[in-house]
Amino acid sequence: MPYITRRMVREDLDQVNEIDHEAFPTQWPPANYKQELQNKIAHYIVQCDSTRFLPLSAMQQKRKNSFFSRLLPWVKKPAVTLPETPTPQMYITGFAGIWMLAGEGHITNIAVRSEYRGRRLGELLLLATIDLGQSLDATFMTLEVRASNIVAQALYNKYGFMEMGVRKGYYLDNHENAIIMSTETLKAGTYQARLKELREALEQNPPG
Repeated sequence: MPYITRRMVREDLDQVNEIDHEAFPTQWPPANYKQELQNKIAHYIVQCDSTRFLPLSAMQQKRKNSFFSRLLPWVKKPAVTLPETPTPQMYITGFAGIWMLAGEGHITNIAVRSEYRGRRLGELLLLATIDLGQSLDATFMTLEVRASNIVAQALYNKYGFMEMGVRKGYYLDNHENAIIMSTETLKAGTYQARLKELREALEQNPPG
């Protein structure tokens, strides 16, 4: 698959904010991902299209074409610190995050660029987010989803999330209810078998 998932870093913030504003236009106040990167309980990942890169900015292009940048590959031990030749940044297709609270991996958001929707990248991100939770020793995963978002609820059901309750008027834009969903214990044999089956299905029929 051409998609790579990795931890979010500060250099990703511009792209992540673009995707956030596109996916959650009515959210207020908007999420502060710069602050989230410093939040010890927050953990974020980004999904990148490994075949697509952002164009270098004018300043980066100037550095790339500078005398020192051209000289750098031939200098093994420079007498001065030379600027590194900039590399293009991969195009981020989506991102997701969780908060770790007392063994609970709470999914805060999952978002995919509109131009990449309909390719099952949200499913790929969900699986990567569950993997992230497991790597952080989460006992189970939870999330909230809009009561009207039947498509998302179906995806979460597919990955073992069950309805646990309702938060009345949870969303500030229209006071819509949120459905609380949670998995069973992640280490349960039944859940691991489900994940294995779903992972193999994605590998056999990868997102486009």
